[in-house]
Amino acid sequence: MLTTTLAGLISITAAAIFSYAVLSRMVDRLVSLSVGIMLSTSLLHALPEAFESGADPRKLFICLLGGLLAFFLLEKAAILRHSHHHEGDGHHHEHGHDAHEAGKSGWMILVGNGMHNLTDGILIAAAFLANPHLGIVTAFAIIAHEIPQEIGDFIVLLNAGFSKTRAYLYNLISSLMGVVGGVTGYLMLEKAGSLIPYVMVLASSGFIYIAVSDLMPQMQRRTTLRESIPQVILIAAGIGLVLLVTH
Repeated sequence: MLTTTLAGLISITAAAIFSYAVLSRMVDRLVSLSVGIMLSTSLLHALPEAFESGADPRKLFICLLGGLLAFFLLEKAAILRHSHHHEGDGHHHEHGHDAHEAGKSGWMILVGNGMHNLTDGILIAAAFLANPHLGIVTAFAIIAHEIPQEIGDFIVLLNAGFSKTRAYLYNLISSLMGVVGGVTGYLMLEKAGSLIPYVMVLASSGFIYIAVSDLMPQMQRRTTLRESIPQVILIAAGIGLVLLVTH
């Protein structure tokens, strides 16, 4: 429990320090970096691990489809709630420029991140049960690969209208799912271990949906070549960062 708590706290704090000190003034531009980080974390790291785990590929694809549809419904509920909140207020709310409208991607990233932290907690518990030294090494490895992902999450949250303090606190709460995963993994290791591929797929579906449905459309509003070239470079930088850390 101590290790899973520290793993979440250290990775989130390190990402927050870097994000707030270096990135906060360029959030709108660095959405592209977040897209690269989230897509590469999902498609080049989490999903391959899930499909190489020995789980039934058909069930994993069903889980991926269900996750994408679940995040679609979550976003739809947020949009409907927002529309009802402003219905008849006499004001025109332009899509993509309202804090309530943008905030839906922030809440979705927290849900996806919570699932991801759950799998990390299970992995740490499994490593500790095998060997305490292996558990500590696994925790450090998870901290290392979590930092770039958390940077991407902070960019999304700031872009969605969250304040720095609110983004940090909500991310910290989301990290507690790692403790839940650790306890679950310790008490129900055999069953919890078999659930890891499916939770990884669900978390990945959230990151893919947010990147493709919310962040990329924002990027497409920048239509000039001068604005598009930095986007491509930052997407590549996000992919390169994840590959560097995970390998």
